[in-house]
Amino acid sequence: QVQLVESGGGLVQAGGSLRLSCAASMRSGMGWFRQAPGKEREFVAAITRSGGRIVYADSVKGRFAIFRDKDKNTVYLQMNNLKPEDTAVYYCAGEASKWPDEYIYWGQGTQVTVSS
Repeated sequence: QVQLVESGGGLVQAGGSLRLSCAASMRSGMGWFRQAPGKEREFVAAITRSGGRIVYADSVKGRFAIFRDKDKNTVYLQMNNLKPEDTAVYYCAGEASKWPDEYIYWGQGTQVTVSS
């Protein structure tokens, strides 16, 4: 059974940091997306199965970092210098059908709230 389980969301003040984790039952290219209230889901970051290629949305470049622990089959999203506009539900995605944008499997989401 394919599973993607996110954790690490929470409430943080602007300028703070959070690390999201996604424990996966498959080894594949992975991505992080987010959806704010009233907005469409948007791409945040993605990493290939090997970890050799990484891409970021322009809005998070220089602040967020995606990386993976192959031994734990877990992908992380380190988020630094958080801004109120980063507030959203963050979703982990796996088994890319068209990396870095399209995926077959999705996690349940974890809420990130950044206060000003």
